[in-house]
Amino acid sequence: MRLTIFDLDGTLLTGDTDAYWLRFLIDEGVVDGGAMMAKSTDIQKRYAKGEASAEEFCYFYLGLLRGRTRDDLGSLYRKFMETIIRPHLPNTARDLVSTAAQQSDLLVMSTATNAYLSTPIGRHLGFEHIIATDPEEDALGRFTGGCIGLPNMRAHKVPRLEAWLSGRGQKLADFDESWFYSDSRNDLPLLMKVTHPVVVDPDPELAMHAQRNSWPILRIH
Repeated sequence: MRLTIFDLDGTLLTGDTDAYWLRFLIDEGVVDGGAMMAKSTDIQKRYAKGEASAEEFCYFYLGLLRGRTRDDLGSLYRKFMETIIRPHLPNTARDLVSTAAQQSDLLVMSTATNAYLSTPIGRHLGFEHIIATDPEEDALGRFTGGCIGLPNMRAHKVPRLEAWLSGRGQKLADFDESWFYSDSRNDLPLLMKVTHPVVVDPDPELAMHAQRNSWPILRIH
């Protein structure tokens, strides 16, 4: 059996969903730019270098949802999807997912981006199964700015995948082949766990690691 897993941001999407969402909210006048944009730029740079923790990154962007419900955000999100996300999903990425779906027994998207933002993107790309950071909601359906369980980031992607498979009565060892496509050094723990790691438009550190280990390197953006 074959399991295929895809990262989203920087792998299938040309850019980062959270960063796009913040810029969109600023442009729509929902969030005051200024300090928020500067902090976003800083945390993106530090996270890419492995200097910012998964929790710091996670809670900063989850804070953009705080106090709002899904209904509050509905029309904004639809505009975000149409004007920002769809144009940044290249046909090469769609084709890669489509080919993998035909070759796989189980196809999964595993992303650090919170499930509110990432699930519709995954569905648009054809994923039935999506593992993401789960945003917390209060009894009134308002996002709290927190997350449920481990954020699906860095090394956490491994236990999150294992727990998800366990819920299906499966484990990684059940698959003769396991493939994971990612662009980021932050995904090295899961890349090193699967039988077939594939890097896509990798950051410099991941590119060097891939070359040393003879991992395939794809250029699709």
